Amino acid sequence: MAPEPMVSIGFIAKRTGNAVSLIRYYANEGLIPSVRTSGGNRAFPRSVIRRVSFILIAQNMGYSLAEIKSLLSTLPDNRTPTQADWAKLSTVFNQHIEAKIAALTSLKTSLEGCGCGCLSLDRCRLYNTDDKVAAQGSGAQLLDENVQSQFLVSHKK
Repeated sequence: MAPEPMVSIGFIAKRTGNAVSLIRYYANEGLIPSVRTSGGNRAFPRSVIRRVSFILIAQNMGYSLAEIKSLLSTLPDNRTPTQADWAKLSTVFNQHIEAKIAALTSLKTSLEGCGCGCLSLDRCRLYNTDDKVAAQGSGAQLLDENVQSQFLVSHKK
């Protein structure tokens, strides 16, 4: 198998629509592989274009760079990733998406169950559930009595 063609950092930046500094940052963080030419410049395997796109998509999905680096570590550095390689990663993404959908569906159901939409402390399942201090009455129950009386005197005017 022939070695993968190497391209310049400017080529990667132009093809991905990103700044050279971002490509350099990803390389410095170990997210994308690079080598130094005899002239000291960085050269990248052409497959880095897909990796940079993957990084940007994963960041938009809420993954941290550490998580992305871990995911990318499952891809080969010495050859262009195959469709099967990327399919493995898409399985992880699909699980992440399904978990987000479940969480958002639960949130939506809770909001719809509020009734009036005011986040009533009496009925809201989202705001301050299991409020044990509510049985002591309304207002700031945990404030020191001296602080409460000073507040009431100063605002009585």
